[in-house]
Amino acid sequence: MPGTGLAYHPHLLLHDPGPAMVGEPPAPYPYSEMEPIAEAPRRVGRIKELLDHFGITPRLVPLDMGPASIEDVARIHTREYIQKVLEISVKDGAGDAGQGARLTRGSFELGLLAAGGAIAAVEAVASGQVANAYALVRPPGHHAISWRGMGFCLFNNIAIAAQKVLDAGLAQKILILDWDVHHGNGTQDAFFGDPRVLVINLHQDRLYPADTGYVDEVGEGAGTGFNVNVPLPAGTGDAGYLAAIERIVLPLARQFVPDLLLVSSGLDASRSDPLGRMVVSAEGYRKMTRVMMTLADEICGGRLALIHEGGYSQSYVPICGLAIIEELLGVRTPDGMLGTQVQADRLPPTHTVGLDAEVALAKVMEIQRQYWSLPASTPTPVS
Repeated sequence: MPGTGLAYHPHLLLHDPGPAMVGEPPAPYPYSEMEPIAEAPRRVGRIKELLDHFGITPRLVPLDMGPASIEDVARIHTREYIQKVLEISVKDGAGDAGQGARLTRGSFELGLLAAGGAIAAVEAVASGQVANAYALVRPPGHHAISWRGMGFCLFNNIAIAAQKVLDAGLAQKILILDWDVHHGNGTQDAFFGDPRVLVINLHQDRLYPADTGYVDEVGEGAGTGFNVNVPLPAGTGDAGYLAAIERIVLPLARQFVPDLLLVSSGLDASRSDPLGRMVVSAEGYRKMTRVMMTLADEICGGRLALIHEGGYSQSYVPICGLAIIEELLGVRTPDGMLGTQVQADRLPPTHTVGLDAEVALAKVMEIQRQYWSLPASTPTPVS
């Protein structure tokens, strides 16, 4: 088997959104000082440091990556929006490409590089160069829509990569699972009418964006039934996420039978993230990765690529990223060397599906039974 690929470039750490006022207009908080933006280089850089420290990096297949072309980005974004990002990034000082998608000089090129990393990972998996891959890239992408950036996202990395392999004939059908704590509205928007792409979003209910991610957003036209939102209550935790994957993702994937599995790998559902409240542990991410690997082996020859998205706890997110990439590779750092998992394992959401999560999952399943065959009974969650 070819191994696990890593798409990473140190220049990605140069993207610096700069400080900003908290709660910018039209509704700023009553503070006068600027604050650092959560989308900081260390959230990705520290994952790479752990991979290096524990000897994981030499065991990965380094994937050649460069900037995405304008033509690649224009598969998803309008030419006018691409030009806007370019014009902002050549000026001194910071600007915003939409709604909270801040950038500074040079960010245009780094946004292209992030999209290029996603393309490298997805193409390597789709072509059989590697068995699976992780694109450790920033800025993130899943909020960016065709004509506007949002929520730290400049270009929609995973959508650009998915569309490119579809256009190239490397895949006929793709499943995208987004487990970022925030709704992947940009990815939903990109494929809302496309039956070739089944998009499943697991996210904290009504967190961000507040006006998207509802269960009745099921696609349109030929794509009706191919957009699945799973809004989950705060505190869902490992057991609830694994139950969502077992009860919804697995049966839909087995019926859809994609050629390729992609994951928008946001790590902001982790237990200590400042921008989410879902308390998923590093071990939870490891288990979710294992389930997706097993699914990929079952239905699409193991072809699985994960594209990094959010995750803003600079202390805990790197451990989650390490757990995912280790699982892809089939290795494990001894728990005692990390020292953070025992506390997470004591939390009830690690091993119990809460009643509010049960209600949320039942509601999603009721909606989706219009389009897919789903079990009527509640199965035992994946362990």
